[in-house]
Parts: sequence; C-alpha cells; structure tokens
Amino acid sequence: MFDWFMFQQGALSFLVAFVAAGAFTVAFKLLYQWVTPYHERSLIRQGNPAAAITLGGALIGYVLPLASALSHTVSLLEFAAWAVLAAVIQIAAFVVISRLAFRNFVSRIEAGEIAAAFYMASISICVGLLNAACMTV
Repeated sequence: MFDWFMFQQGALSFLVAFVAAGAFTVAFKLLYQWVTPYHERSLIRQGNPAAAITLGGALIGYVLPLASALSHTVSLLEFAAWAVLAAVIQIAAFVVISRLAFRNFVSRIEAGEIAAAFYMASISICVGLLNAACMTV
C-alpha cells in the first residue's frame, strides 16, 4: 500500500538534496570557469569542442563525488563539507595537470585540440571517481 506521508517526507528530502546539489554544481562550474585561464563560455559559443569537452569532464568529475556524498552523508552540512572538498580537489587537479603535464595547454584548448581536451576530461573524471570512492570509507 502506498504511504502518502512517507512519500511526502521522502520527496521533501529529495528536493532539498537536489536543490543543494544543483546549487553546488552551478557554484563549481562558475568557480572552475573563473580559475581556468581561457573563457569556456565564449569558446563553446564559437563551437570549440575542446572547451566543451574539458568543461564537461570537470562537471562529471565533480558530480560523481556529489552523488557519493548524497548517498553517504546524514546531514546537509556534512554534504556541503564534502561538496566543498570535492571542488577543491577537482580544481587542484586541473591546475596541476594543466600546468605540469601539458605544454601550451591554454593555446591547445583555444585552438580546439581534442586530444588535449579528452586527456584533461579523462583526468577530471578519474579524479572524481577516486574522490567519490574515498568518501565511502
């Protein structure tokens, strides 16, 4: 039998978690775009696939640990702490890889180089997976 009261409680918890996760994702996207030395928004509007791939990989890499945090935390405050930590780790990974592992990374992305973008997106997703797995401990 359908329990309307339990559904309402669950739906309210779902909405709070979904809105919080969405807000953290938007905040991460804005912060990430501020940190990157190129302008994803302009490049994507111009049809640059490399900018879209790197940004998409970073977003996926960030949302993976958010999903894990939503599954493993018991409070909104604890979720927020994990969300902030995940953002710091994801941005740190971008800074380290873009400056140490690539030559002319910015110009390669601005030129639309798919290989550089795919590599950065892959690293972002790998970092996100590891980050999410570490949250289960």
